Amino acid sequence: MTMRITRLADGELFNPPGHTGVGPVRLQGGDATPTDEFSVVLSHYLPGATAGLAPQVSETVYVVLSGALVMTSGGEEATLQPYDSVHFTTGTTRTVENRTHLPASMLVIRATPRTEEQI
Repeated sequence: MTMRITRLADGELFNPPGHTGVGPVRLQGGDATPTDEFSVVLSHYLPGATAGLAPQVSETVYVVLSGALVMTSGGEEATLQPYDSVHFTTGTTRTVENRTHLPASMLVIRATPRTEEQI
């Protein structure tokens, strides 16, 4: 199969640890569309929502689609607006916050973490 479509209505809802007020929907890479290489998640952040300080389990790219989200990593802080993106390498710690009074949405594109046997 060369084309695997996931309709938003069929996306996999889940609740990642350390996230408060965040509604993620896995579009690719979940049980419905297994892949060994990556996952794609659409995350909605309500006003005041946060993703607590945590290391990235693999290379990760965030693309803000709407609203504004504040990323903090290594003592640096940046506010991302629509269509801004950020890349985090494996092990980089970060927080994400919606400090506005409007919801924000972003895509999370993450490489599938490798196990010791795969390295």
